[in-house]
Amino acid sequence: MAVITPPSAAGRAAPASGRPRRRRWIGWGFVSPFLIVFALIFLAPIAYSIYLSLFRDRLIGGNSFVGFDNYQQAFRDHEFWSGLARVGLFLVVQVPIMLGIALLVALALDSGRLYGKNFFRISVFLPYAVPAVVATLMWGFMYGKRFGLVANINDHFGVSLPDPLSPDLVLASIGNIVTWEFVGYNMLIFYAALRVIPQSLYEAAEIDGAGQWRIIAAIKIPAIRGALVIATIFSIIGSFQLFNEPSILKSLAPNAITTYFTPNLYTYSLSFSGQQHNYAATVAIVMGVVTMIVAYVVQLRGMRKEA
Repeated sequence: MAVITPPSAAGRAAPASGRPRRRRWIGWGFVSPFLIVFALIFLAPIAYSIYLSLFRDRLIGGNSFVGFDNYQQAFRDHEFWSGLARVGLFLVVQVPIMLGIALLVALALDSGRLYGKNFFRISVFLPYAVPAVVATLMWGFMYGKRFGLVANINDHFGVSLPDPLSPDLVLASIGNIVTWEFVGYNMLIFYAALRVIPQSLYEAAEIDGAGQWRIIAAIKIPAIRGALVIATIFSIIGSFQLFNEPSILKSLAPNAITTYFTPNLYTYSLSFSGQQHNYAATVAIVMGVVTMIVAYVVQLRGMRKEA
C-alpha cells in the first residue's frame, strides 16, 4: 500500500534540505576574502619560488629547465652550509639566553614584590618598539672602536677593549642586539601567561608550606609551558631569518661579515648582486624547509612534555 505524503509535510521538507546548502555557501562567502588574500600573498610567492628553482640561466639557451640540479648544487654549496651552521650556533646560544632573561623578568613582574613594576615593564618592552634598523645603527655606533663608545672608553681609561666587530666577536655582538630587541616581546608573552594562572593554586601551595622557588618550579613554569613553546618557535624562526642586523653592520665590519654570513644574506646577495635569481629561490626554499622541520620538532617535543 503506497503512503501518500501530505502536501504540507512535503512543503516543509524542501526548505530544510536546502538550508544546510545555503549555510555552506554563506560560510565560504565569509572565508573567501581571507582565502583570496592568503593565496595571493602566501601561496603564490611560494609556488613561484618553487617554479624559479627548477630553472637556470645559461649562456646558450637562456632560461632552461634543469629539474633538481639547483637543489643538488645547494647541498654541495660550502658557503650556504657555512651560513646555516653560523645561524645554528646563533640559535643554540642566543635563544636560550634571551628566553631565560625574558622569563626571569616576567617572574619578577608577576611576583608583586617589584617596586615601580609598570615603569620597569615599559622600560623592558621599549626596545621592541625601536625599529631593527635604528637599533642596529645605534649599537653599531657604540661598537665602533674608532668612533663609538668602545673607542671613547679606550681613550678615556687608556685600555684596549676587544673589538666587538671583529670576526671572532661579531656574531656575539649581533646576538646582543637581537636579545636587547626581543627580550621585552617574549617577556610580554610570559607575563600574560602568568597572569591567567588561578590564584587558588598559589593559595593552596602556601597552605602546604611551599616557598616561592617551589611555587615557580611546580606551578608557574608548568602552567606557562605552552607560552614557552610558542616563544621558542618564534625565536627559532627569527634566528633562521637573521638578515637586518648583519646586513646593516656589514658596512662597519666588511672583513667580519661576508655575503654568505647568514643564508638570508646569501640569498639576497645571489639575487640582487649576482643576478642568480633561480639559485637564490632554491636556497630560500631549502631554508624554508629546514626552518619548518626544526620548528615542527620543537613543537612536537613541547606538546609531548605538556601532555
